[in-house]
Amino acid sequence: MSIFILEKEINFPPVHLAEPDGLLAIGGDLSPERLLLAYRSGIFPWYEGEHILWWCPDPRFVLFPEELKISKSIKPLLKKIELARLLAGQAGSAGGFEFTMNKAFKEVIHLCKKTKRPGQDGTWITDEVEKAYCTMHELGYAHSAEVWQNGELVGGLYGIKLGKVFFGESMFSKISNTSRFAFIKYVHVLKEEGIELIDCQVYTEYLENFGARMIDRKEFTKYLQQLIS
Repeated sequence: MSIFILEKEINFPPVHLAEPDGLLAIGGDLSPERLLLAYRSGIFPWYEGEHILWWCPDPRFVLFPEELKISKSIKPLLKKIELARLLAGQAGSAGGFEFTMNKAFKEVIHLCKKTKRPGQDGTWITDEVEKAYCTMHELGYAHSAEVWQNGELVGGLYGIKLGKVFFGESMFSKISNTSRFAFIKYVHVLKEEGIELIDCQVYTEYLENFGARMIDRKEFTKYLQQLIS
């Protein structure tokens, strides 16, 4: 197979032509129009060096909100947080943590960019990516969830929401368990909003512990056709 080179015209080759590792194309740009087409098609960007690489792996790692699992180790923390929230009588405050949405998108993506991760020498979130997704946020497509402690942003995540699908992009935590807290709270919110599928892109043990699992790419793209108007 060949890797396709994208030019100014906004289109993508069929996803079944991707390489075995999921690599489909290289080049193009991160304009809102191209990003929207990519996500609707089951494709996501990932930088390597100066080049934009476009991926659509098979199988695809996803989470169905109703299948969310909360581990035994995290349940006591959540119960403690919820009890503290009830005692405080504050809707958004929980045991010193406050959960918000879309309050600090730029800060969230910037901290995701700066967070060092085991096994990674750098980050795929370049300055261009950061700018592009901030634009997507301004247009109403990119969303964030935040966790605060004493007014400081200590955890969060962001992604793209289209129709009944949320495409998760990245998360960070400054304090142990804050990204878990943000993820669990946000999945509950997404479920209430009618989101039926969360795209986790590629396998991680971290998200598998929450109930994420692999599905066939054909099945994944079929879900996108059904859930994104």
